[in-house]
Amino acid sequence: MQPETKNRTFQIPAKLYRIGELVRYTPFSRQTIHNYTIMGLIREAQWTEGGHRLYDESVFERLSKIIELKKTKTLWEIRQILSKRGQGKSA
Repeated sequence: MQPETKNRTFQIPAKLYRIGELVRYTPFSRQTIHNYTIMGLIREAQWTEGGHRLYDESVFERLSKIIELKKTKTLWEIRQILSKRGQGKSA
């Protein structure tokens, strides 16, 4: 007999990515990811106990937006655009 699972919800933890995984899945280098983090273009979601940055899934959308904006904007302009979009949102 199986335990009843009706009306239960499970909290599945969000996937977090290290810089190396971002490098693997995007066209950006490790140094670029680091620089974008320092510049505030992207944000780490958490840190490991060992001091490694961890990024949530939203970073991929943000990096895609940066790629699009880089076609016509400078990094300074991109930072201004992304910071305006981030106002009112929790980060």
